[in-house]
Amino acid sequence: MKNMEKTQRLFHALPVLNAGIDEGLSPADVKLRQSNGLSNRATESGTKSEKQIVKENIFTFFNLIFIVLGLALLLVGSFENMLFLGIAIANTAIGIFQELKAKRAVDKLTVVAAGQVKVIRAGQRMLVRSDLLVRDDIVLFSAGDQIVADAVLRSGQMQVNESLLTGEADAIIKNPGDVLRSGSFVISGNCRAQLTSVGAESYAAKLALEAKRNTRSTKSEMMTSLSKLITVVGIALVPLGILLFLRQYLPNYLDQGLQKSVVSTVGALTGMIPEGLYLLTSVAIAASCLKLSRGRVLVQDMNCIETLAHVDILCVDKTGTITEPSMEVSDIFPLCTDRYSYEAIEKILGAFYCGEEPDNETARAMAEQFATATQWRAVKRIPFSSSTKWSAADFGENGRYIIGAPEFVMGDRYDSIRGNAEPWSARGCRVLLLAAYDMPFADARLETAQLTPIALIFLSNLLRPDAEKTFRYFAAQGVSVRVISGDNPLTVSQVADRAGIENADKYVDATTLRTPRDYTEAIRNYTVFGRVTPEQKRRLIQEFKRQGHTVAMTGDGVNDVLALKDADCGIAMASGSQAASQVAQIVLLNSDFKSMPAIVAEGRRVINNIQRAASLFLVKNIFSFVFAAILLFVAFPYPIEPIHLTLISSLTIGIPAFFLALEPNYARVTGKFMRNVIRRALPGGLTNIALVMLAGILTTVLKLPTEHYTTIAVWILSAVGLVTLYYVSTPFTRLRLLVFAAVSAAMLVCLLFFYESFNTPRINLKSGLILVTLLLSAPTVLRFFRTLFDRQVKKNDSKTGKKKGRKKR
Repeated sequence: MKNMEKTQRLFHALPVLNAGIDEGLSPADVKLRQSNGLSNRATESGTKSEKQIVKENIFTFFNLIFIVLGLALLLVGSFENMLFLGIAIANTAIGIFQELKAKRAVDKLTVVAAGQVKVIRAGQRMLVRSDLLVRDDIVLFSAGDQIVADAVLRSGQMQVNESLLTGEADAIIKNPGDVLRSGSFVISGNCRAQLTSVGAESYAAKLALEAKRNTRSTKSEMMTSLSKLITVVGIALVPLGILLFLRQYLPNYLDQGLQKSVVSTVGALTGMIPEGLYLLTSVAIAASCLKLSRGRVLVQDMNCIETLAHVDILCVDKTGTITEPSMEVSDIFPLCTDRYSYEAIEKILGAFYCGEEPDNETARAMAEQFATATQWRAVKRIPFSSSTKWSAADFGENGRYIIGAPEFVMGDRYDSIRGNAEPWSARGCRVLLLAAYDMPFADARLETAQLTPIALIFLSNLLRPDAEKTFRYFAAQGVSVRVISGDNPLTVSQVADRAGIENADKYVDATTLRTPRDYTEAIRNYTVFGRVTPEQKRRLIQEFKRQGHTVAMTGDGVNDVLALKDADCGIAMASGSQAASQVAQIVLLNSDFKSMPAIVAEGRRVINNIQRAASLFLVKNIFSFVFAAILLFVAFPYPIEPIHLTLISSLTIGIPAFFLALEPNYARVTGKFMRNVIRRALPGGLTNIALVMLAGILTTVLKLPTEHYTTIAVWILSAVGLVTLYYVSTPFTRLRLLVFAAVSAAMLVCLLFFYESFNTPRINLKSGLILVTLLLSAPTVLRFFRTLFDRQVKKNDSKTGKKKGRKKR
């Protein structure tokens, strides 16, 4: 806060310098502003600080509980039961190490991905990283650029979109003297602007700070579920622990003595704490971000890792995703040869694109082909817009001309040239119309009666080499691919078909979609959407989500920004517009769509393995929590000590979970995280409760020593843990089989040969018979509970499916 106030004082102390728009700031001016804190540096990193990571891993509620429990054991002299503290320290250290490693990798990629901004300094045009800009810099903005700091427009004209700031998607025209607000982005046109407020003083930075003060950070469904679980356990832990201790210690109850009561209570409480579960999740996601970063994939929001695992709809653009981003002119087809020869057409096109900064790939291809030196001077230009799909230039006495999508330019007269245009669209070409306009340009509306079609220009771009293989992968994985493009639907359909996208022949012209019902029917019946405006892209994404789909969207252009922002997971190509990269959760720094299968597969692998390992953790937690609650009403001692849990947790949970997290597991994740995990864990937890309870009854009736009850309980929890691990590991791979065999053998060795070290004394014949009987029944009881839950889940899923079906109809 003090640094921010200091910056504000300096901001107002240094006078504004209105540098010439062709000269810009001198090196001395730039250095002066940098030394006075007037750089466009972000107020804070997008990732946690290293200090914050260390603090959040060490100073947790459960670590405090562990320290208190450890001190209690220390005071009663039960040193062997303090082993769990070593594991807690190791877990914390691993968590810090992995998160720091992931943070550093992501921070490095963030620097690589930082937007380069065109700026005028000392009369030279140069590219400067956005965070190295200073106040009063003269910056050049063009279509697709993000407004990186507040500015005032000095020359030129642009259309900007401020929806990321205001929620309003309408384009706003900006003329000299108008204010440009950071966080908005350029739709069309270009300009030179002077930065007025940078860094923490900019509009977007202040808005972000205010939002941070007034809102909580957004968590994924998985992390939210875990937070709720930890909150519930945390609230119940202390009163339950106190009641359990009193039950074990007081003379008129079990009267076990201080040491035994403390050890039993600590055993119950350590079993209730799901510390490893939260750590496993955080570390797995951090490691996933680290792995993706090695493939030059920048993860800007860690929550999207979970989202990727659920994706069932992938929306893609045509240009830059299915095809290479660059285009080339294939041919020209004159439409009015009696008035316009080839030479005249090329002269018009040469003047149209001469001296203009191309604002998209189409304009760049046209400029490369036709731009030549000309005496014509444009007295007025209307830049290309994704909503109108045309641009125009008024050359005074040399005429007024329009270039754009034939359907949008000709309107109700399109049928007159349809026969010449659509055969080329069917071949996958982008078709542009050059037309003369016989009246002054008034606004973005055209009087079609004043148009004279001059020529059709055909452009093409190549399919990406791996496009067909990539889309085949998504089809095999149950992900439906939808193509949403501003191009002619026939063109898009043909390109999609060549790329091997299923049902590419089912296409629709988005200009025909008007009512909510139209959109609902369209996403059910069509794969390809052509002539889509940016607002329609957003609406289609919203409709997919409304119908229960999890949607990923890839894009690279300014026309994709709104849809990227509203998708469950927005994925941008770094080579595209700055605005797209800013709003996306994932940025492909290599701008290669063939990276997508690996990204989706990584999301699925991580979340599937977290769910699988989490079910192992919760078996222990369910047993400890429920059994401790039962003992408040039943006169049984709590049979499990902390050292027993250390052994059982290490061999049936910790070690297997580590190896399971490395396994490939690419099935699409369905359902809610906590529901899936509890469904897998409950059979094991209930089996433990039932068998340990039965063991308590039998040992009490037969008046067997409490120590025998403890040994029987430890064997039961170990056996059920291994049976649960067996189910979680199936179908077995070589690695899973090796891990299962290794931990099973280790468990037997510990319990048979090192029983004194783990406080599990030998038992007599009666206790042995009880143990053998219960161990043999464990797989059957566990299978019974699994079958019961599976039937209930199928029943619930059937009801849910019927409800969704009625809702859709």
